[in-house]
Amino acid sequence: MTISVGDRLPDATLCRLGRDGPEAVTVRDLTAGRKVVIFAVPGAYTPTCHSAHVPGFIAAREALLAKGIDEIICLSVNDAHVMRHWGEATGATAAGISMLSDGTGEFTRAMGMEFDAPVVGMMGRSKRYALMAEDGVVKVWHPETGRGCEVSGGPAMLAAV
Repeated sequence: MTISVGDRLPDATLCRLGRDGPEAVTVRDLTAGRKVVIFAVPGAYTPTCHSAHVPGFIAAREALLAKGIDEIICLSVNDAHVMRHWGEATGATAAGISMLSDGTGEFTRAMGMEFDAPVVGMMGRSKRYALMAEDGVVKVWHPETGRGCEVSGGPAMLAAV
C-alpha cells in the first residue's frame, strides 16, 4: 500500500557517510519535530535523476528553507558511498542537501514505492517521488506520474509548501 497525505512515515534505518564512515540514522530521528522534504530517485547517476531531479532541488533549496523546511533529503536504493560521491558530483552536498542511502530498500518497501526494471539492471529500486513531512506526518505527497520529474521536482514542491 502506498503512503498518503496524513499518514505517518514508516520508521526505517537509512545510512549516510560521516567523518568516521557509515552512520545509521532513523526516519523517526530525521523527522521528529521538524519539517523535512524527502525526494526519492530510482538511482544515482541515472539520466533524469542526475540532470534534472537533483538540480531542481538544489535550485529550490533556499526558497524551501525560507518557507520553514528544516532539511532536504535525497534518498535512493544505492549504498552510502555511491550517495556521497553522487552528492559531490552534482553539487548537492555543497548546496546542503542530505544524500541518504536506503541500501536495503526497507523504507522504499514500507512506503509502497518499490519497483523492478530488470532490463536495465534495477531491482528493488524506488519509484520517483517527493514529500514534505511535518513531525513525521506526510503533509505533501507528490508521486511522479510521468517519465521525468515534473510532479516530484523541486519547483513543484516549492509551489506546494
